[in-house]
Amino acid sequence: MPLRPPTGLQPHATSPGPRTQLDATNPRHVLKFKDPSLIHPDELAAVVLAGGFGTRVRHLLPGIPKPMAPVAGKPFLEWVVRYLARQGVRNIVLSTGHLAEAILKHFLRQPVKGISTCCVPESQPLGTAGGFLNAVQRCGRTPAAWLVLNGDSLAFADLAELMTRLQEPDPVGVLAGCAVPDASRYGTLKIGPQGELLGFAEKHPGCGVINAGMYLLKDSLVRKFPPTRPLSFEKDVFPALVAQGVVLKVCVTAGPFLDIGTPESLPQAEAFVMRNRNQFQ
Repeated sequence: MPLRPPTGLQPHATSPGPRTQLDATNPRHVLKFKDPSLIHPDELAAVVLAGGFGTRVRHLLPGIPKPMAPVAGKPFLEWVVRYLARQGVRNIVLSTGHLAEAILKHFLRQPVKGISTCCVPESQPLGTAGGFLNAVQRCGRTPAAWLVLNGDSLAFADLAELMTRLQEPDPVGVLAGCAVPDASRYGTLKIGPQGELLGFAEKHPGCGVINAGMYLLKDSLVRKFPPTRPLSFEKDVFPALVAQGVVLKVCVTAGPFLDIGTPESLPQAEAFVMRNRNQFQ
């Protein structure tokens, strides 16, 4: 599937005021910061994908969207937001779907201090990339780069390192990979000698580098995503980009990773958060 400038989708068409163009001579539009505390609000916006149905754990969370699973006194999604805040991110968009009102009400009533958060619901399942683009289209923000991550998992990647990789001459996007001793649940990333993404491998037992579900993408790349819906990062967007020779780098972390999407992993969330309290604001 070729990735081309979309004909029917203008991600910021609903944004108020003139569209901000990416200008390499403007220091506010150059990703030059290595210290995440120096990230300017106009440099980066995060989109957290929180719209899934959570089919495998729905019986454990009646009437609650999976990202809102209670963990250590807060919804898991709030811990994701607090991790981003600790990394210096201040503009966060929540892409919601199933039981979206529960997420909206929580962050209206209990906002995270210092964080600008908005919720953008999808009226039907759009896929991971489709939900992301829906949020981009409707949130009214025009950063130089977008950070995408899942609302039902946590990997403590160093955002400053991802941004440093994105400064290199070739890549237009960086994926966070997580080295794990057992990759059988997730499948693994195929990584080239220069850290470039070569593709995705099927699930297999043993160690490997899995997709941590965190992507740092230049805005110029995002605007070339196709208007197809539903649209998946993992099945549609990234394989097409790799096939076209577009450079995507992988930044590997050996830090802890948790996905709360199964009945076995959900009960581990509380201990995971408590062990890593220094990762959160």
